[in-house]
Amino acid sequence: MVPRIWGTRNLAPWFPSDDLTEPIGEVWLSGDDCTALSGPLKGQSLRAICTVHAKAMLGDGNDGLGSPLLIKILFAQEKLSVQVHPDDELAQRQGQPRGKTECWYALEASADAKVACGLKAGASLARIESSLRDHTLEDLLNVLPVAAGETVFVDAGTVHAIWPGAVLLETQQNSDVTYRLYDYGRPRALHIRESLGALKLTTGAGKVPVRSQGDREILVDCAYFRIERMHVHGMVSGDMLAGEETQAGLWYLFCQSGRVEAIGQDGGSIPWPEHTALAVPAQTTPFQLESKDGAIVLRIVARSPQHSE
Repeated sequence: MVPRIWGTRNLAPWFPSDDLTEPIGEVWLSGDDCTALSGPLKGQSLRAICTVHAKAMLGDGNDGLGSPLLIKILFAQEKLSVQVHPDDELAQRQGQPRGKTECWYALEASADAKVACGLKAGASLARIESSLRDHTLEDLLNVLPVAAGETVFVDAGTVHAIWPGAVLLETQQNSDVTYRLYDYGRPRALHIRESLGALKLTTGAGKVPVRSQGDREILVDCAYFRIERMHVHGMVSGDMLAGEETQAGLWYLFCQSGRVEAIGQDGGSIPWPEHTALAVPAQTTPFQLESKDGAIVLRIVARSPQHSE
């Protein structure tokens, strides 16, 4: 659980929150310091597991940089800063392992929930710099209403912000490099020069229409990740979950709602609490999911940057 000044002290019903002493803005499900809950690697961090067992976890084509994706749930009670993330090329020039392309899937949203995603037509660097001086940057932002079940894609270089009203599942490249362009007067550092160097006036960001494909819905499909939504009722094998995706690499399952049990080939069950992620290594033994009453599960597939749609 990651404290943020824009977060909340009440994470119910998503997570227990009786002992929170500061506002929590993000719950990281696959961060480098997240630990395995079960099995022979119980208690080890994801960073250590992906380092020691890189081929088994990530497959042959891994880049040696550890877990490629960071999955987290965002609880915004105030506006986040207006920010931008660098792409791979810029991040690597600055000594970072990777850039940060991300997407938001709305788990819950109020009637007035909104996000800012990209710049309006006609925006220029000069207009952005002027708006920072007179505090009118929001006038240049493309503001989108967001409803539960919708997905917003935010590629690197997109000027963006999250506003209160929604609980968002964020899937992103595993990077925490954020440049704050504007922060509503909060006493935090700004990165205006870095932001202006990283932002792109036009990007591919925006809402992604749901695409049906057999037994699942494709929520987003990009160079770094693919997210599928499935309804699990009864018993489903790991091979059925993999579907047509043939790339051998790490993927995650996120239980959005319902009760699901993960069962190994020896018949033993794996604890999988609701609203948490189950990691499926590139090299894994057969397993099954079982939901007696039905559940909604997201499958999040990590991809190498070389993948193209």
